[in-house]
Amino acid sequence: MDPCPFVRLTVGNFALKIPVASKPARSGVHPSSSPCFCKIKLKSFPVQTVVVPYIPQESQSPEQAQAPTASFHLSKSDLDKLAGKSLFTGKLYLKISIYTGRRGTTCGVNSGRLLGKVAVPLDLAGTEARACVFHNGWISVGKDAKASSAKFHVSVKAEPDPRFVFQFDGEPECSPQVFSDSRQHSAAGVHLQIQFQKQRRPESEVQVSFSISNYDSRLISFINARSLQSEQGSSRGWLTSFGSERERPGKERKGWSITVHDLSGSPVALASMVTPFVASPGSDRVSRSNPGSWLILRPGDGTWKPWGRLEAWRERGASDGLGYRFELIPDNSSAGVVLAVAESTLSTAKGGKFVIDLGTTITATNGRTTPGNSTSPACSPRGSGDYGYGLWPFCMYRGFVMSASVEGEGSKCSKPTVEVSVQHVTCTEDAAAFVALSAAVDLSIDACRLFSQKLRKELCQPQDFLN
Repeated sequence: MDPCPFVRLTVGNFALKIPVASKPARSGVHPSSSPCFCKIKLKSFPVQTVVVPYIPQESQSPEQAQAPTASFHLSKSDLDKLAGKSLFTGKLYLKISIYTGRRGTTCGVNSGRLLGKVAVPLDLAGTEARACVFHNGWISVGKDAKASSAKFHVSVKAEPDPRFVFQFDGEPECSPQVFSDSRQHSAAGVHLQIQFQKQRRPESEVQVSFSISNYDSRLISFINARSLQSEQGSSRGWLTSFGSERERPGKERKGWSITVHDLSGSPVALASMVTPFVASPGSDRVSRSNPGSWLILRPGDGTWKPWGRLEAWRERGASDGLGYRFELIPDNSSAGVVLAVAESTLSTAKGGKFVIDLGTTITATNGRTTPGNSTSPACSPRGSGDYGYGLWPFCMYRGFVMSASVEGEGSKCSKPTVEVSVQHVTCTEDAAAFVALSAAVDLSIDACRLFSQKLRKELCQPQDFLN
């Protein structure tokens, strides 16, 4: 199986130096005392907005620690399109608009004040094979490009980021096959087989498709540690969230599981719904305060070992969204420490992309690690965490990890496409874990569907047809 060429275009090391004005600004507030941000645009790609830190005039370079970044992930087809457009429109540019003031709008008018614009020329030819730095330094911005004008620091670079691409040939609940990027429907093209199951045991017996007693002692101590770390006043501890002590009202969806098999038929990954998706009292939606959850497991040492945990719920707002949080469970997690590597929202109507991109720093508190700032990669509006580059002795991942396409509720057929960075796949089990996670995210769209709406027949239990 050969990887597909991708290029990661990273824009970072932002900083802004603004000279002290001899006269106060009309607002009476110097820009250095108010927030600054920039909007970054690359042709038809979605505009990204990033906070720009202000630094004193005497500073020569921006601080690197916890610096926000923006990233564009370019496939081979994206590179070809950009190259084709440049033939007709001239040189390709990355355009950056710098603003002072707060982000957002007031009464339909942008709150920020435009300070200046920067255009960085790009030549992406050959970047699939070699890294290239297009700019790294200060640029004068504003009406007067003089020594006394404001200065903006930015770094723009492109790096090869090859990925394995997997395509579901059907919806996860239909037990599809998963093909590598060749997508050849033949024995040579098939990489994995999905098996979807619904448990039909009595409610008193329904927990998960595996027994906690099958876990090794290390996981048992991990569960106990997590249950002790639950927040004060919370009625749901870690063990409870596994579905063993959960109060279960009438409106719930439970018992779903996904098993991923390799070519020989051996199970290589498992995603199991360990916390039912239950409607909040007096409503027909799964709330953020009481989310459903999946446990992603991998085989190891003759048993299933936990690899990650996905929580999902339905956000309230003008347009409903699927809120999610994915936590990685490290191998030596006996202390109950987990690592939150993705937390964001997807449109339930239009879908989107689930992304794990570890490009920002993290902060560890109370045994739980969360994103260190709100800056996010292109498809992750509320951020992903970076493993801290040395904070964690068990860290494995860096940079882009994976992404998966997710269709909305109105889609006739959801066939996820999964991209996984080559550096994070060393065996079939590695790829299978990401495929299982992708299937769990896709099924969470259905699990979080309003309970006033009916599920597709593949997801319904037999008794649902009698209601």
